[in-house]
Amino acid sequence: MADIIGGEVVTELVRQLYAISKKAYRCRGIAVKLATMIESLEPTIKEILYSGVELSPHRQAQLGMFSRTLDKCRKLTEKVLRCNRWNMVRQAYHANKMEDLEKKISCFLHGPLLFQILADVHHLRAGNEVRFDRIDRNLSSLYDKMGSMKIRGGGMVREAMVTDGDLGNLGVGLELGKRKVKEMLFKFSDDEGTLIGISGMSGSGKTTLVIELARDDEVRGHFGKRVLFLTVSQSPDLGELRSLIWEFLTDCNKPCFVATLPESVSHTRKLVILDDVWTRECLDQLMFKVPGTTTLVVSRSKLACPSTTYDVELLNEGEATALFCLSAFNQKSIPLGFSQSLVKQVVKECKGLPLSLKVVGASLRNQREKYWEGAVNRLSRGEPADETHESKVFAQIEATLETLDPKTRECFLDMGAFPEDKKIPLDVIINMWVELHDLEDATAFAVLVDLSNRNLLTLVKDPRFGAMYTSYYDIFVTQHDVLRDLALHLSNRGKVNRRDRLLMPKRESMLPREWERTNDEPYNARVVSIHTGEMSEMDWFDMDLPKAEVLILNFSSDNYVLPPFIAKMSKLRALVIINNGMSPARLHDFSIFPNLAKLSSLWLERVYVPELSSSTVPFRSLHKMSLINCKIGNSFDQTALDMAQIFPYLSDLTIDHCDDLVELSPTIFGITSLKSASITNCPLIDELPRNLSKLKALQLLRLYACPELRSLPVELCELPSLKYLDISQCLHLSSVPEELGKIKTLEKIDMRECSVSSIPSSAVSLTSLRHVICDTETLSMWEEVQKVVPGLRVEAAEKYISLEWLEG
Repeated sequence: MADIIGGEVVTELVRQLYAISKKAYRCRGIAVKLATMIESLEPTIKEILYSGVELSPHRQAQLGMFSRTLDKCRKLTEKVLRCNRWNMVRQAYHANKMEDLEKKISCFLHGPLLFQILADVHHLRAGNEVRFDRIDRNLSSLYDKMGSMKIRGGGMVREAMVTDGDLGNLGVGLELGKRKVKEMLFKFSDDEGTLIGISGMSGSGKTTLVIELARDDEVRGHFGKRVLFLTVSQSPDLGELRSLIWEFLTDCNKPCFVATLPESVSHTRKLVILDDVWTRECLDQLMFKVPGTTTLVVSRSKLACPSTTYDVELLNEGEATALFCLSAFNQKSIPLGFSQSLVKQVVKECKGLPLSLKVVGASLRNQREKYWEGAVNRLSRGEPADETHESKVFAQIEATLETLDPKTRECFLDMGAFPEDKKIPLDVIINMWVELHDLEDATAFAVLVDLSNRNLLTLVKDPRFGAMYTSYYDIFVTQHDVLRDLALHLSNRGKVNRRDRLLMPKRESMLPREWERTNDEPYNARVVSIHTGEMSEMDWFDMDLPKAEVLILNFSSDNYVLPPFIAKMSKLRALVIINNGMSPARLHDFSIFPNLAKLSSLWLERVYVPELSSSTVPFRSLHKMSLINCKIGNSFDQTALDMAQIFPYLSDLTIDHCDDLVELSPTIFGITSLKSASITNCPLIDELPRNLSKLKALQLLRLYACPELRSLPVELCELPSLKYLDISQCLHLSSVPEELGKIKTLEKIDMRECSVSSIPSSAVSLTSLRHVICDTETLSMWEEVQKVVPGLRVEAAEKYISLEWLEG
């Protein structure tokens, strides 16, 4: 084994690197970094060399790959030393080469590969009775000396969670994850080409979990100790990795990737663990159709099927506190005499993310309580606690953004505009992205799904429907606070007036002073997000926002004066006004709206809707209007009011949880441009206007959870474009019009939990119908229709009662 990695090569390489740092100006920094890194590795190399253990062929191949990288580094240092010290062009060229080598060596160090090799050596040399304490100490020291280098996955958490055998509640989450993944491994391991996934955001402890699984006796026993662990990384050598996997699966030394397997290949179970995989394309190249093979992929993205993917769960409060204290105080609890309040505040800001807890804890070790208070304040504003936190946590997660296309990355940064710990309605985000980035609705939704698959946000489905019945309108978006903090951190770089986004990280009593100090010149921001309490006219200062296209106003109060500078926002396209208070707020200075000639999307939540009059200036550009938890009063209840004149091009109207809406004015259904009308959770509405048939362009009609609605007008059946009808949870609705079959364009009907006991015989004429969701009482009737209408899918939904919407 000594010929795989020569200890004298490492010693000579370190000496040469330090010589370069004194001679070559352009190479000085990278040379010192490489020297420090490799010098820290030297004791570990010696332990492998002098162990007297013969490693397995694939372990030797892994070390050989690393040895060749060190040899390249040695040859490069010799070239640098021969180079004239004044030849800056040549030095710059060599510096770039050295940086590439530094990245390859970094990947080796950051992954669990070195740990696995040492574990094999230690196990073979001393037997099962010898613990890994000394090895863990060497690796911990190595991690601490790596300075500004990026830290992967759960490597830092492994130090806390694996080396100490008695961590109390800290291991509960780890054991839960192990149990769930083991269940999948044992259940599907006999299927051909099984792919199991472990997914989670950066720093959530994925690598910690998979290292434990690789060492688990039950797992190793199930696969007959035929387990291969490889770290792939962001820039892998796919040829080398494919060779290692092929050799492991077939026992063939030569990398001959053929369609027909050699006869000597056994069908015994084998487990290939691929850690830190970044893309599906990379994964596909590392999978082989060899019978008995199970692949366990660990990634920040969801690369396996949802049914065979374990999403790593973040730590609960007890686990998070124990891990933080271990890092900050070298014990698992808060020391006597230290402020429990400060510790709890810091732990709360880390939101159960292991990497953040470990790094922030280490940065606060041995610091005075006053320093802790400053860290808490910075964390609450979405800023890093200190430079270490920024370089080790934010930079670690920011690496995930490098794989996004530019537009998707901008969409991620837009998420910093929303308050922490709130469910964000999907429609608000879609509307914003449509206006900001010129996306179609479907494309914007695809971006959301992509960000969710990469664990950069979470799509939350309404639990009433389960996975099969959820529609586009029943989805909320949440985001881990550390991810939101990263979006804020990246958006708040540079001078205030030059930023693309003006964002308030948390609710304040007034606008940021930083904004006021620079209000003597225009702001370039396209997105402005303001989060305050009650605001009067005197609380605002003038702001010139000529490029602003999206304005989000979050507040908590009963009265709110709209900012006067809205009147000058000539490019404003999307306006979101959300009151997070307990009761609806009255908006003042709503008269400024006629100046918003380009306003396309309006979202009002928990406010009194301002009264409209015949003198109201038309909103000619408004296409979407959403009124959520609002008090509508007489706003739409004026017979002399021509809504079609005020909203001549409105195509999407949503009215939800407006409990004072007694009657839908006929003038609303005079807006012939409407394509989507969603009137939901309005408990007092008992009928629809008779002029419904005027809506020639209407494609979607949602009347969900209007319990007093007793009938549908026959004019409904004269809608020539209707595709989707939702009358679910209309508890007193006992029938639908007999002429329903006249709607030839209807594709989907949702009629769960209403009192309809029969369906019209004309339903057999619904030739475009593709999906019906109903109760068990009407299931058999729709199954008769299913026999006549080709391609129709009929489902009976289970009843579900939920109060989750009360969480706001």
